[in-house]
Parts: sequence; C-alpha cells; structure tokens
Amino acid sequence: MRLSDYLDKGASLGPDRPCLTTDGESMSYAEVVALSHSVASALAAGGLTAGGRVAILSANDPVAFACVFGISRAGAVWCPINPRNEAAENAELLELFDAQVLIFQQSFAALVEAIRPALPGLHTYVCLDGAVDGAIDFEAFLASGGAARPDAPLDDLAMLVGTGGTTGRPKGVMLTDGNLETMTALTLMGYPFDGRPVYLALAPLTHAAGVLCFPILALGGQIVIMRAPDVGEFLDLIGRHGVTHTFLPPTLIYMVLASPQLASANLSSLQCFWYGAAPISPARLAEALDAIGPMAQLFGQTEAPMMISTMPPQAHRRPDGSIATERLASAGRPSPLVQVAILDDSDRPVPAGTHGEICVRSSLVMRGYYKNPEATAEALRGGWLHTGDIGYLDEDNFLFIVDRAKDMIISGGFNVYSTEVEQALIAHPAVQDCGVIGLPDDKWGERVVAVVQLQPGASVPSADLIGFAKSAIGSVKAPKQVEVWPDLPRSKVGKVLKSEIRDTLLNAEAISRE
Repeated sequence: MRLSDYLDKGASLGPDRPCLTTDGESMSYAEVVALSHSVASALAAGGLTAGGRVAILSANDPVAFACVFGISRAGAVWCPINPRNEAAENAELLELFDAQVLIFQQSFAALVEAIRPALPGLHTYVCLDGAVDGAIDFEAFLASGGAARPDAPLDDLAMLVGTGGTTGRPKGVMLTDGNLETMTALTLMGYPFDGRPVYLALAPLTHAAGVLCFPILALGGQIVIMRAPDVGEFLDLIGRHGVTHTFLPPTLIYMVLASPQLASANLSSLQCFWYGAAPISPARLAEALDAIGPMAQLFGQTEAPMMISTMPPQAHRRPDGSIATERLASAGRPSPLVQVAILDDSDRPVPAGTHGEICVRSSLVMRGYYKNPEATAEALRGGWLHTGDIGYLDEDNFLFIVDRAKDMIISGGFNVYSTEVEQALIAHPAVQDCGVIGLPDDKWGERVVAVVQLQPGASVPSADLIGFAKSAIGSVKAPKQVEVWPDLPRSKVGKVLKSEIRDTLLNAEAISRE
C-alpha cells in the first residue's frame, strides 16, 4: 500500500462522502483523489522523477495534506517540514533530504526566502495560497501538469522525516510504505473502530496527527482538520461532527481538562482518544478517564512510528470498571507485530522488572538513516532498533519507560535536544557553561531546565537568558526555567554531570512541596 492507496481505498467505499473537512467546508473523496492526480501530473511535468523529494511547509491545511497523496502518486517521497523550526534548521533538513520541490503556505514566505540561498538543489517552489516572488502559484502549478504521466515508483520509500541525536544534528529517517502499512494495520487491530470513523486533527499533521489519518482513510472515514489549536473549538467540533477518534499530546489534554467548556461538551461519540508523544501524569490521566472517557495510549518514535506498544481504552480499566491505576504510568503492551526486548549494555536480554534499553524488531522499523550508514548501523545493530529509551517490562508484559539515554527532552509533544539548547545559551557572552535537562511537568510532560555557570563577575537575569535562547532556537526548545549556579558538577574529565543536576533540582522541588 502506497500512501495514495489509503485514499483510493476510502474513495472506493463512497466517492461522494466527505474526506477532508475544515472551517465547515468539506472536500469529498472524489475531489481529493482528483486533486492528488493533478499534483502528481504537475510534479512529473516539472521534471520530478520517481524517488524525487517533495517537501511541504504548512500549518494544518486540507489542500496541503491532499498534496501528500499527489506526491505518493507520483512515486516521490514526502518530506514533512515543521513550520515551528527555525530557518537554519529547516534549511539543514531540506539540504539533507535533497529536496527538489517545496510546497508552502504564503504565511511562511519570509522563512522560505531566508533559506532559499542555502538550497541550490531545490529548483521548484510552489505557493499554496497566494502570489510570492520566485514561486509558482498553486493553480498555475496544477495547470502545468496537462496529460503528463507520473513514473512508477522505483521502490517503497514513502517519507523522509527529520529527527536528531544527542548532538541535535538532524538525521533523515527513511520510512517505507511497508513501515506505514504495519503502523496502519496495528492501529486498526489495536483500537476500537465502529462504523465510519470521524477523526479530529488538532495536533500538527507533520507529526503523529498526520500518519494517524491513513487508517481513517482506509475505512472511508472523515478527517476534520483544525488550522490552529483552540480547546473550546476542539470540544465543540467533537459534538458537531460526531468525532470518534482524535489525538493530543498531554500538554493539550491538560488544557482540555482545565477548560470550563468540558463539563457541557458532548463527547458521547468518542471511541478512542489517543495520547502520546510525551510523558503523561498518571493523576491527570485518571482525571481524563473520568472526564473525557475512552483514552488510548500509543508509544513509538520516528524510527518505528507510533505503535511500538499500545494501550487501548479497555486496558485502562480493571474488569470491574475501576481505573487500573497500577498501569497508568506504563506505555501499554508491545503491539502484536512488534518484538520488544529490554537489553543491557552488552545487548543481552534482562529479566522482567529489570531496567535496560528498549529495543524493537518489526516491519515497523525504519529502513535506516538517509546518507548516514554509520548511524544506521549503530541504531540497528544486532537486528534490533535501539531506541535510546530506558525502561522495563513487568510480569504482565506492560512496558514502562523510565529515562532517555540520549538526553532527549519531550516537551509539549516536541523533541528537544539538550546539546542544542546548551549551545544556544553558551553563545551568550555572560554564560561560561551550562547543562540542560528535562524535569517532569504537569503542563508540558517535561519542561526544559537550564543550569548555567556565568563568566566571572558577570550578572544577567534568567529572563534575559530565556529570551536569548528563544531568539536562537525558538520558544519550543528554549528553557522554561534557568537556574544560576556558581559551578556545575563535573566528571573527572570535565564533563557536566546532568544526572547530578537533575537529582539536585528534583530534591529541591520535593523539599519545597513539604
């Protein structure tokens, strides 16, 4: 199954039924299929051959998402680009991906102009919704296709997705049609689907919210797309459209729980409210089970999307209907088509209840990192994907994640790499050194915390350092909290000991609560 095949499958179940709905207006399956054919023909007419890279830079938008299926139909590779990244990061990703075509919204024209000089291989710019110098208007782009026929796919590479490592340097994860077919199959077999689903996409379609659309399309379901986050509108849309499925990271779930509109919202249509992408507070999850209803967890990573382990709504409760508090901190059980092993530092399995690295073997696992055989060999050594997450399996085969070996912080559903934040802060003239960690946070899942050592005699307010980091790497990655220490704990070779920083701050928080 190519990505376009999920759309075609849905169209076969009712071409006139609504497919993509935004702002109260719907595109039918037949209309989205026709648009995808036009996009594919236009890409082929512009010289793109099978295996070519097409990037999309857009907020949630139905036409932008429809282009994904045109890219697939042309035998090309979809490269989703996060509009919340800084210009330099997106330029680095587009160069890494060997992107040839960029489809973007007019609101990102300034960002596109900033990165254009660094991307000589990117020969075609298409603006979805306006006139921009140096870009083709979308209608003109579609008209250029004529009778051009896209080439047959060379292979099954479907997506190139940016991720990072301990240094924050991006890597391109190669996801195949087979990877996404496995993910789709696991979704359909692991969660409740009764009738034609209606999926509400508030979270960015460049992330989990996008790939969760494929199983919905395979069932001929409707996808309701929100252009911008709005908790009140989100609750209203569930009742208005009879939404059956949705996904939110914990940060937004906390906002839903705090909304005064929740008590009066009609959530009776919900079958499955997915959460994931960041740690969730078990106490807030228990609250959501009572206030919202059928919560369902998923755990994955870019290299093995979404479905390494799953916890459907019924697993959150005991047979008598009471909340299964003993497993709310878990990530569910390994999925049926996934082997999960907990391995020690020598890549040997450890007994149940023992901590080790979470490793995965499955057709869910990526092909590898694009143009990075060394990183691929390291991540896939021994035939297992080494996730870099530390966890354990209990006696009932529930997976618990306890730490991240790569010092990656997941804040508000987004990956934040501590080294990148440290480099941004150290660029400030008053900062001598720093260490960045993630601490548990009721709102963000984890909040980015920086402990800095200033230059001798220097003084700078913490708020200034936060603002400085925001200007360099954006608000998502900038620290929410900055502490100034006279010195940092270090190893014998001078490495900052983040574990000691974390323990000190956690102890201080515990004392302050007493």
